[in-house]
Amino acid sequence: MATKQLAHGMGAFFKECEHHQSRWSKCPHEYKIRYRSATGRQVEESGFTTQDRAVARLTEVYNAKKTIPQSLRKAERIKKYGAMQFGEYCAEWKTGQRDLAEASIRHLDSLLEHHLLPALGSRRMGTFDHKVVDGFIQTMERNGAGLATQANAFDKLKAILLDAHRLGIFDENPLTGVKPPQYDPGRAAIPSVAQLREIRTAGDDTFLLITDLMSGCGMRNGEAAAVNLKNIVADDVYRIAEQVNQTTKEYGRLKHRKVGEYRDVPLPARVRETIEWYADKYGTVDGYLLRHPNDLSKTFPAHYLSNQWQRIKRAGEVDVPDGMVIYGFRHFFASNCLTNGIPITDVAEWMGHKSLDITFKIYRHLMPGSIGKAAKILDLGLAA
Repeated sequence: MATKQLAHGMGAFFKECEHHQSRWSKCPHEYKIRYRSATGRQVEESGFTTQDRAVARLTEVYNAKKTIPQSLRKAERIKKYGAMQFGEYCAEWKTGQRDLAEASIRHLDSLLEHHLLPALGSRRMGTFDHKVVDGFIQTMERNGAGLATQANAFDKLKAILLDAHRLGIFDENPLTGVKPPQYDPGRAAIPSVAQLREIRTAGDDTFLLITDLMSGCGMRNGEAAAVNLKNIVADDVYRIAEQVNQTTKEYGRLKHRKVGEYRDVPLPARVRETIEWYADKYGTVDGYLLRHPNDLSKTFPAHYLSNQWQRIKRAGEVDVPDGMVIYGFRHFFASNCLTNGIPITDVAEWMGHKSLDITFKIYRHLMPGSIGKAAKILDLGLAA
């Protein structure tokens, strides 16, 4: 979907079709517009047959907003949203999160259902302050929520309250002074090279393939399930272009990416050899190596991998680190990169993180002594 921005504050008009923007005037699809209402909420309207009509509507809304004094607009927003219950506000806020992939929406729904709404659902938006947020964190602690869950729930609450703060509901930011839950990434169990060598051959051939893709290329589970020979774009480069969506059971866009976007990641020789060996042994379906074991017309099922992982751990025949989960293979990729001096900016891109902050937060502990190492390197330059 292409979008053309107008003057600041006017909004935008666009078309949700496959045609390039240069063809909009000739394609039959209708125009849509998106703008902020006087209360600050995002609004979409459709049904405009020409660009001129879409722009005229945006101009009409923009001029109408300019005639309303800023103080009056803020008062209207406070009146409308300040009295709104948190649960109702969340439902409206969620409709604006169109950039989220299906898996992210499922995760958001889980956090809302199990943590945010039970504790805060009926609270009026205008009553939030730092004490309320602190109380919510303490409630999660008392309920025994894991640190990762606490951190994720707090991040979602933070996003919602900052959205409300931008509307002017609060005189002061309700998050000021709040100490967020401290997720300790050092607890992530990462296999050693020797352990990985044993684990990758503890299951069947499919398990070995997925293990190599996750530990060698940094793929997520669903991305590994969508491995395709056509995505080997060079001897040492694999293009991650899709994943198996656990909700729809179909191939879909990548997490934090729009349809058609991709990530090019390093393809170690051993991983390429595993891909080619598996394809030669089992064949492919339109280039895909993994399909449903009982129905080749369907995508690879997520439970097949998790069931096998549980069987391997229960058998106790190989050395699996305490607390290790399947994601530990992806953690190994990050560890292997960072401990060998690959810049964290590259690692963040290859792993598909939404921002560098996420990578740094999770894997900062894998770069011990980086300041000391930098001091020695800088000293060499100074002594030259």
